[in-house]
Amino acid sequence: MRLAVGDTLAVFNGRDGEWRAEISKTGKREGVIVCTTQSLKQTDPPDLWLVFAPIKKARTDFIVEKAVEMGAGRIVPVQTAFTNSERIRQDRLQAHAVEAAEQCGATFVPEVAELQKLDRLLADWPSERHLMFCDETRAGEGGGLPDVRGPWAILIGPEGGFSDTERARLGAMAQAHPVALGPRILRADTAAVAALTIWQRTLGDWE
Repeated sequence: MRLAVGDTLAVFNGRDGEWRAEISKTGKREGVIVCTTQSLKQTDPPDLWLVFAPIKKARTDFIVEKAVEMGAGRIVPVQTAFTNSERIRQDRLQAHAVEAAEQCGATFVPEVAELQKLDRLLADWPSERHLMFCDETRAGEGGGLPDVRGPWAILIGPEGGFSDTERARLGAMAQAHPVALGPRILRADTAAVAALTIWQRTLGDWE
């Protein structure tokens, strides 16, 4: 907003990489930029969803921002039995995703989906998508993430954990792989970062 005609900036649209652009016209409500050279090729994240239960506003913002930085391809807020937040501002969280992509030099902005109930999401779960189920009751247990390629999702529970009914349903899913995130029970926002790190190191584009 402080730039003038002739100034340059970096722009991206999530499909064609990052481009160096020059401002050719400015106005109160609109302007014109001309893309000149490509500065970065398009780099898409792995086919990975982050599914999480929203928590307090600032910490939910943190989860969205870190999910973008760490390479989630889609962000899916869900309402569980013990979720504290019954609603979200999807447009505001999407704006946070855009800002996070800009800050970390990404050329892709993941979709932040509308809040939906976990049971409905699981009822329509794609048969080909594996699910890393971060089960807080397994803290301190051994066993890691299986080396299975293909579409994946990571599921992080709310501050109160998953209910017995939810845990039983997830345990019955062929696509679900329950894992522990180390020897301690983590806060939900910390758990999201830890889970993304484990997945990226094992199956993602950090290899």
